[in-house]
Amino acid sequence: MKFSAEWLGDHLTTDADAQDIADALNRIGHEVEGIDDPAQRLAGFKVARVLTAERHPDADKLQVLTVDAGDGTPLQVVCGAPNARAGMTGVLGLPGAVVPASGMTLKKSAIRGVESNGMMCSVRELELGDEHDGIIELPADAPVGAAFASYAATSPVFDVAITPNRPDCMGVYGIARDLAAAGVGMLRQVEVPDIAARHEWSHGICTDDQEGCPAFYARIVRGIRNGASPEWMQRRLLAAGQRPINAVVDATNYLMLAFGRPAHAYDLAKLSGPLVARRARNGEEIVALNGKTYTLDDTMTVIADDAMVHDIAGIMGGEHSGVSEETTDVLLEIAYFDPARIGVTGRKLGLSSDARTRFERGVDPAFLEDGLAILTDLILRTCGGEASEVARAGAPPAQSRVVPFDPTLTARLGGVEVAQEEQRRILTALDFHVNADWNVSVPPRRHDIEGAADLVEEVVRIHGLDAVASVPLPRHAGIARPTATALQITERRLRRAAAARGLNEAVTWSFLPQPDARHFAATDEALWVLDNPISEDMKAMRPSLIPGLLAAAKRNADRGASGSRLFELGRRYIRTADGAMEERPTLGIVLAGEKTVRGWRNGKAAMFHPFDAKAHALALLELAGAPVANLQVAGDAGSQFHPGQSATLRLGPKNILARFGALHPATLKAFDIAAPVMAAEIYLDAVPGKKANGDFARPPFAPPILQAVTRDFAFIVPADLPAGDLQRAVRGADRKLIVEARIFDVFAGQGVPDGRKSLAVEVTLQPGEKSFTEAELKAVSDRIVAAAAKLGGELRS
Repeated sequence: MKFSAEWLGDHLTTDADAQDIADALNRIGHEVEGIDDPAQRLAGFKVARVLTAERHPDADKLQVLTVDAGDGTPLQVVCGAPNARAGMTGVLGLPGAVVPASGMTLKKSAIRGVESNGMMCSVRELELGDEHDGIIELPADAPVGAAFASYAATSPVFDVAITPNRPDCMGVYGIARDLAAAGVGMLRQVEVPDIAARHEWSHGICTDDQEGCPAFYARIVRGIRNGASPEWMQRRLLAAGQRPINAVVDATNYLMLAFGRPAHAYDLAKLSGPLVARRARNGEEIVALNGKTYTLDDTMTVIADDAMVHDIAGIMGGEHSGVSEETTDVLLEIAYFDPARIGVTGRKLGLSSDARTRFERGVDPAFLEDGLAILTDLILRTCGGEASEVARAGAPPAQSRVVPFDPTLTARLGGVEVAQEEQRRILTALDFHVNADWNVSVPPRRHDIEGAADLVEEVVRIHGLDAVASVPLPRHAGIARPTATALQITERRLRRAAAARGLNEAVTWSFLPQPDARHFAATDEALWVLDNPISEDMKAMRPSLIPGLLAAAKRNADRGASGSRLFELGRRYIRTADGAMEERPTLGIVLAGEKTVRGWRNGKAAMFHPFDAKAHALALLELAGAPVANLQVAGDAGSQFHPGQSATLRLGPKNILARFGALHPATLKAFDIAAPVMAAEIYLDAVPGKKANGDFARPPFAPPILQAVTRDFAFIVPADLPAGDLQRAVRGADRKLIVEARIFDVFAGQGVPDGRKSLAVEVTLQPGEKSFTEAELKAVSDRIVAAAAKLGGELRS
């Protein structure tokens, strides 16, 4: 939320400068995201009087002005504004000044051969409004030579991030109340004007939706002269980021920004019959003030008359009954709408507004009467007219809650000692009522206060979060027990190992568009779809980490990256057969684009291969404690993978620890990716756990004292036999002596029967206490040949 120091001064009497106010806001929990001082942006701009105005000798639309900037020496300035004339007073930008709207630095120059020593400026060029038909025209008594920033009474503008639980501070008055409680000045109480009714209420209102709109107040003002709002109001609205429209609309916006209370004005002449707050009918449409048409349903609250819907309640008014400069009679509406209903309606329609932001967080339900009086007074003072009586339909839920409070809780929960009288002062300054027994009445606007702990938070933040001392936790003697779980330790190791292997860590959303999630879900029933998503593009919980990494790789490629090596450690979300929701730890890897770029040594660029994904998967599985030597390579990595270039790594037929390989062309098409992509996904929840003593099932390191022996075997096996099956069979022939079996050659062709292939295996034998004898080596060799024979293999001659 943005507001100027000048506006804050209406509600807070203080001598603090802008930086002191910003520091105080940060200290009490309102983060100041920036301070913009227009005086700095307007440095170099002066109030100046045009002495003469002559036609430019070489341009019909330009004039050559002689301008008095107050230093005694008239300056020559070339100007193209149609309203520039002798005798007028305006704003001159001197050489060296920077034009706020364009960032252009002014300098002495020649325009069509005539020297110009600066620029006479328009409202838009100085970012003071949208008007650009001519240069700024100041009153004749404006002090010539004065700095324009001083004359225009510019003041610093604060940009404050208001947390969602503090809608009471989404108005300048709420900010002032907090600052006053913190000792930064004195709060000025709101003066609610007494509006004299000049005529009776003559237009019906009612609320037929007590749940969505419990209270609906209104008043008619007749005989107004709607036009531009006063300069002081426009200046404050512009500082807050609001574009001035006309006096009536600006008054409603002013009320919203000053007190956090949205309101709406209707052109009475465009209404047909009484106004009613009701549920919308399915299929009803409204053209909103933003010019877009919205289709409504019966879950939404609207304001309508006999003819049509005029307002999406609490969010945005309709274009048909909007107020214009021709409006002479207005109906002012101020209501209380259910926050949950406003939030759901806004998300359904994809419609955001300042009013919605405040209503869905909860406005002050007790401020209807006073808010309507203040709004009416603003319009009467700026537009004239005569006000009617107030019409009221329903009643707001403005009952005050009482919270029992123990002041000793502040020290126990907040960690800071605050005297009881100071606590009472703080709560009273924040508009809480504290009786002698410390029963605290909560003002209706404070929807965030539910219990005593919330009151402790109020006391501590106003006392000052920086006053909470840093006290170390007690440390027990001896070695502290580790607090990280086994899974957390494993994930830390995996992150370091993946980064060491050249992969870059990514952090992607846990939510996906429903089509992307469905593409990677085992079944539609296994998909976890949210009832109330952040947006349509984040409607389903991810069943796999690969879609998010694919989207990241595509963004990299779209920005010119030749290749991406990404990994992510996170959770995938599965709906089980019994309907339960499960989060499962997973590591995903995506290798996209070029593995090595083209060069004079290697020629063409090399692309990633499925075995690159397999190598990463095996290395990381081993680090996670999986028995990699016992893993089986099997097909069926899923429909998302290329069937001939992918596989799974399993322990037994059902326990899948990982899948890897090239993604299917249909998957790449679904994600709009042109180049081949390799991926791997490791299911950490499927990795066998540790032993009871906390160690992984691996033997202690014991370096051998004797040299290992290697023997090579070549077997003729069926062509469809996976090499890994033969490798495991050979390794299992003697698990005590055989420490490694490695495939080093595959051959098919001349000398090998059709339907067969030759696999060559290097076997490493490790002797224990003594060297092998020939008989022992022959016995091991026979067992290896026998193991291969069980798979249909025979020793190649």
